Amino acid sequence: MPSLQTALPPELANNAIRLYRECLRRAKYIGHRKHNTELLVDMVRQQFKKHKHETDPEKIQKLKDDAARGLINHILYESEQMTGSKFSKSKQPNLLYPK
Repeated sequence: MPSLQTALPPELANNAIRLYRECLRRAKYIGHRKHNTELLVDMVRQQFKKHKHETDPEKIQKLKDDAARGLINHILYESEQMTGSKFSKSKQPNLLYPK
């Protein structure tokens, strides 16, 4: 199965630190809007700290894919909110399994 990270810019997807920072930015953005910034930022930090000593490349890739999936889902959600329409299965770009 192809990596979900192909839906993100390579400079973000290939670098765990940049991925972490982008996850923190999104957590702060969502938290500010929902008034629970500290909780969301803490959740992101805990997840990254929990796995910071991981050395298995497959597990690392899965963790990065999970983070990428979260970012992609939020981007799609925000797009739907801005346009006022939902992405249907037929209209939605295939970000999870690109050809």
